[in-house]
Amino acid sequence: MKRLAKILGILMLGLLVVAGCSTGNRKKDDAATAKKTPEELTLYIVRHGKTMLNTTDRVQGWSDAVLTKAGEEVVTAAGVGLKDVEFQNVYSSDSGRAIQTANLIVKENEKSSDLKVITDERLREFNFGTYEGDLNHTMWQDIADDQGVTLEEFMKNVTPESFANSLAKLDAKNVEDAKINWPAEDYKTITTRLKAGIEDIVEKEMKNEGTGKVLITSHGLSISALLATLFDDFKMPEGGLKNASVCTVKYKDGKYTLDKVNDLSYIEAGQN
Repeated sequence: MKRLAKILGILMLGLLVVAGCSTGNRKKDDAATAKKTPEELTLYIVRHGKTMLNTTDRVQGWSDAVLTKAGEEVVTAAGVGLKDVEFQNVYSSDSGRAIQTANLIVKENEKSSDLKVITDERLREFNFGTYEGDLNHTMWQDIADDQGVTLEEFMKNVTPESFANSLAKLDAKNVEDAKINWPAEDYKTITTRLKAGIEDIVEKEMKNEGTGKVLITSHGLSISALLATLFDDFKMPEGGLKNASVCTVKYKDGKYTLDKVNDLSYIEAGQN
């Protein structure tokens, strides 16, 4: 009888040890999976998909147009390529084409499909003033003439700053002649709102619990202007950023790092 009691005592002790280890492991696993505020942010900044006005080669800033069917397909492919990236939040310009782009990407995302898009007017494209809706070629030629270069030279060496400031100067005369109160923005106006918008997003998301990955949808020239403001050595790709291309920016300890520009790999992954 004593021997049986001894054996039962040993068995009970063993069970307690195993139970204690199991509880400890569960606590460690729970701690590992618990959400916490990120130490670093990765911003996935995406240019909107191709629109009807892009197709007809029309100036499109604060004016808007829906994505074409082909534009939707390319954005959807980018969404498929990004489907395994767990975003903690999604932001967009308040222009319809950018919101549509964000929603298509979120729809394909397997880990972030429940997120609602947060819109911010500061992420808009440049306001092109009286050139809105005009042919791109007309606007580009006028700017090239203002800068005293050929159209080809202008297209090869264009910077967001020279583009915006020449356009604002030309537009000021158009506004005066046409008596239209819709002035184009100069570079300082554009970059002030863009930088304020991105800084507010970063400040908010560094305090939020999550993965540290944030999706932002905006516009070709605005994304380029933002990157040029954050990084002195940024050079806009010839021909501009492609529709649905991704630029990734990392933020840690008060510093921004440019990771990739005009990245089409997510589109390509989603199409394969």
